[in-house]
Amino acid sequence: MSRWIFRLAVAAPLVLAAPLAGADLNKEAADALRQAVEVFRTQVSTGGGYHFQYAEDLSYGRSEHAQGPTQVSIQRAGTPRVGMAYLEAYEATGDRYYLEAARETAGALVRGQLCNGGWDKLIEFDASKRKDYPYRADGPCENRPELDTTLDDNVSQAALRLMMRVDRELGFKDEAIHEATLFALESLLKAQYPNGAWPQRYVRFPDPAEFPVKRASYPETWAREWPGEDYRSHYTLNDNTLADMIDAYLEAARIYDQPRYLDVARRGGDFLLLAQMPDPQPAWAQQYDRDMHPAWARVFEPPSVTGGESQSAMRVLLTIYRETGDRKYLEPIPKALAYLKASGLPADPHPPARKARTCPPGTLCLARFFELHTNRGLFITRGTMIRVAGGELVRPDGYKVTYDDHHTITHYGMWISGRPLAAIEADYQRLSATDPASIRRPARLHGLSPWSGDAAPPKPSDAEVRRILDSRDGRGVWVEDGVAGRADRVASVYAAEPMVVRIGGRTIPLPDDATVEVFRGSAPVVERMIVSETFAKNIEALAAYLR
Repeated sequence: MSRWIFRLAVAAPLVLAAPLAGADLNKEAADALRQAVEVFRTQVSTGGGYHFQYAEDLSYGRSEHAQGPTQVSIQRAGTPRVGMAYLEAYEATGDRYYLEAARETAGALVRGQLCNGGWDKLIEFDASKRKDYPYRADGPCENRPELDTTLDDNVSQAALRLMMRVDRELGFKDEAIHEATLFALESLLKAQYPNGAWPQRYVRFPDPAEFPVKRASYPETWAREWPGEDYRSHYTLNDNTLADMIDAYLEAARIYDQPRYLDVARRGGDFLLLAQMPDPQPAWAQQYDRDMHPAWARVFEPPSVTGGESQSAMRVLLTIYRETGDRKYLEPIPKALAYLKASGLPADPHPPARKARTCPPGTLCLARFFELHTNRGLFITRGTMIRVAGGELVRPDGYKVTYDDHHTITHYGMWISGRPLAAIEADYQRLSATDPASIRRPARLHGLSPWSGDAAPPKPSDAEVRRILDSRDGRGVWVEDGVAGRADRVASVYAAEPMVVRIGGRTIPLPDDATVEVFRGSAPVVERMIVSETFAKNIEALAAYLR
């Protein structure tokens, strides 16, 4: 009879492996780069794709929405992140081995592209299961299951960026990659609303008649309780969805020398002009309904003006101005800056730990959500979360809108640092006084998020490279403390308040903000793991050193 395994989720520090000898640091870095990529290509990869993290022995891989040996993640910390690291290695060294690694990763994305043009959060490679997914690579799309193309969390945008850059490096000669990339660009273009916005995700392309172009305004009233409505079709800035889309099309216009793609990006900018709220809160909401009112999304995302996405909206407007020279994209920024700078939360002598980390003493602290009209900070109370294998996530308590920020949810940031506003204002002042012809972005961009002004990853010091080299394991990759997870989890409970757990008559206290998980079997939970994000960062650092 199987036994149950009980575990409390705790963080653990990085443990470094024994130092490796080597007099020539440059050669060591080059050798380490090649060895690590070989391990990831030959031992970690599934069809060219990757999970967020793996058990140290590679017996199990897991991402937020994908797990196991036949799936990989398209969320940015998985497949796109690793593929971009391969491209950095190729650009730094000129070694086509790294370009072939990136080609394999793009090939995985070709196999995971949906019939409606984009990508969902995972790719399934098991042939017996792929029939449940509408993958273009598997034949005609008629009479196939429907699945959302996801724009949230930089999913389709990150996949598209990687595809475009690999396509360019291959001279647009890999037919499958080139065709799939152009199909994605045309499909995501069709998913754009008449006002220039995009949804969080879509199955079918929108009917323009159903989405009249309007300017943002305040609703007469808004529900204080989550209505549970389907928010996927809302006009979405949340998680930088719109900024990622605009920036990807700006890059596409350069790579393919295609003015149509620049027009798509401009329409996205035009939406930001429409979406700026009128006084007294001239910034932006996370999402809007068809009437252009700030709207509910998930249970912890109420109608509001946001201190977070408003900053990314201003940054992308500055970026569009760089590419177009059209001053209308600068016009919303002064009012938005003045509003946000005046919206700091009151000083808090005893802030919650997460608030203190986000907003150290003396810095401007913004709410993620500001109440419509009143501009008071809105927060969401902490709630218990229960997940049982095969079931949906259950939230039996909490998740209420409140003005009190001392017992809030911890899985979603409730506070936003106002420190970036100074840099946004400085960029605005500089660009306003500069000839637009002289401020265009570089032809070759780096990373997966909207362009931040960095031409390339910075070159690390000799000491940092030595640390990276000395922290490898015997295979030449990086292993760190943490929990990769297991496929046989039966249940998990997140404690929103102090609780106790009873096991065989023994009572164990469970502090708040802790998680208890239950697994089948008697095998211990693996607590050493390989993390794709760490791998990619180290590959990029070694590549920058060799550049």
